[in-house]
Amino acid sequence: MEESISGFKVRGEWAAVVEHGERITHALRDEGVHDPDHDYGARFARAFEEWDEWRPKAHETLEADVSEKTADQASVEEGKGEKAGKEPDEDIKTAGEKITTSYEQLEEDDAEAAMDNWKESIDYVARAADSAGRKALRRVEDTVYQNVMTQLAPYYFDNELISANVQQTARNGDNGERFVFEVNVNDDDLKDRVSDRLAELDNEIDRWHVEVEKDTDAAEAIEGGEPPPETENGSKSTTN
Repeated sequence: MEESISGFKVRGEWAAVVEHGERITHALRDEGVHDPDHDYGARFARAFEEWDEWRPKAHETLEADVSEKTADQASVEEGKGEKAGKEPDEDIKTAGEKITTSYEQLEEDDAEAAMDNWKESIDYVARAADSAGRKALRRVEDTVYQNVMTQLAPYYFDNELISANVQQTARNGDNGERFVFEVNVNDDDLKDRVSDRLAELDNEIDRWHVEVEKDTDAAEAIEGGEPPPETENGSKSTTN
């Protein structure tokens, strides 16, 4: 892993990309970012969930799964109508009802109420147009992003907590690295803590590789032979 001011970067096969995302997630979880009741509070809890959903998984592929998730998180946010759970045609219908009521109130000489309903009808028409426009733009965005932009730019993720991007540098059968995956923690204090935790994780893994002992007694019993003698430096001899 390479660490710089722009974040934590790895180069290699898909397994390295997945593992890097898992380690970052593990470090963030250790810092309590996932818990809305922790010191960081709800400020990062939702952002952590978004990151955990987007990060590359072992069973996924870059061009299908990560591409789709990137397009989803990059799409235009919902407008007032969508947040209210209303489709454009529902708002248009409501606007028509408001206009009808407005005319009825004019006939009853209730000009003030008629004006209020007329204004509301305009708001519903505007909200319907906004929702329809956002949906249309979102469809174009998804198509353009997945079919064009990912050919020109890396697959990326960005929110208050994490900024990340992954690029494919080689195809199957080509020589060299296949992917570059860079993840940055946007809060400087938290980034320092994550850096320390990643270093601890590396040390724990290295120590496990060094200190783990092979069960040579079991191997001898299974194979019916004696384990190879140790050399002075502790390594096993491979010659007879």
